[in-house]
Amino acid sequence: MGSFSKWLGAGLGFTLGGPIGAAVGFALGSFVDGFSAEDLHKEEHQYRQGRRVNTHPGDFEISLLVLASIIIKADGKVDPKELDFVRAQFVGMYGKEKANNAFLLFKGVIKKQVSARQVCIQIRQHMPHASRLQLLHFLFGIAKADGQVAEVEVAEIKKIASYLYINPSDFESIKAMFYNALENNYKILEISKSATNDEVKKAYRKMAKKYHPDKVQDLGAAHLKGAKEKFQSIQSAYEQIKASRGF
Repeated sequence: MGSFSKWLGAGLGFTLGGPIGAAVGFALGSFVDGFSAEDLHKEEHQYRQGRRVNTHPGDFEISLLVLASIIIKADGKVDPKELDFVRAQFVGMYGKEKANNAFLLFKGVIKKQVSARQVCIQIRQHMPHASRLQLLHFLFGIAKADGQVAEVEVAEIKKIASYLYINPSDFESIKAMFYNALENNYKILEISKSATNDEVKKAYRKMAKKYHPDKVQDLGAAHLKGAKEKFQSIQSAYEQIKASRGF
């Protein structure tokens, strides 16, 4: 079969093993003739020889695939619009050829029952906080792809956020980016409507720093688009609050 990481076109590290590696192995075995989980374990062993298992751009992509499969199944059905959203996101991030490989893998992963808790433990052990926030942003995008975010999907994303050690304020901030209402602008900035103008400005500076695209630059250019969307949501929220208050 050749190297799986070369086949996907991404360097992989920690996702070659653990529960994520098991899900990937299952998916590959469903459509790659002659492939077995042992092949993946061999790659993991080769990778670990003399190297520290850390986060690579490919690890973010595989983590995203596995978590996306959990969210899409949360409401008991696989909605074609959500699948289309995932495919479109992959094409936008990776280009058509790599996106086709990623989506093929995704359709295999979605057939396997995966423990969200175990997967998230593996992710948080290796992935920095800024990258985990980026994962959460993408998951809300999937949930809203069919036009509305179902409560069962919100509950599943909230559970994933807690497993990833993302605090409730950050969760509510990212969630508010997907709803259009003035009050959500305050949630995005993690402040209340009673905040003073100075507190609004201070909150904006803090959030702009937290969500600056430079924080996830190590994930590669493909993922900067999503990071920039988050950053623009922060800026938009601030501008709308400013306009409503007239300062």
